[in-house]
Amino acid sequence: QVQLVESGGGLVQPGGSLRLSCAASGRISGISTMGWFRRTPGKQRELVAIITSDDSTNYADSVKGRFTISRDNTKNTVDLQMNSLKPEDTGVYYCYTVHWSGGWRDDYWGQGTQVTVSA
Repeated sequence: QVQLVESGGGLVQPGGSLRLSCAASGRISGISTMGWFRRTPGKQRELVAIITSDDSTNYADSVKGRFTISRDNTKNTVDLQMNSLKPEDTGVYYCYTVHWSGGWRDDYWGQGTQVTVSA
């Protein structure tokens, strides 16, 4: 089992910034890809950004140039720096990780943190 705990959500004005953090605990030795997804009003959960164990990144087109994902393997954390936030970025953001053990893959999710972008 892997536990993921997010922090850093909140209310911010359009154009502002927030930094989300996610800390992994438990069976962390098999963690590979980490990332962030979000569920915005009226939409299904969607990819925001992912980062592999060798620091390759991938972003949703809607956040490219505004969001930056990073990870610290010594602390087992993954962060999402969000700049130039827009009202359409409002939603619940979920931390995500892929865990491998003995050739078996499990996906884990955090409980989610609310991000609200509003004037």
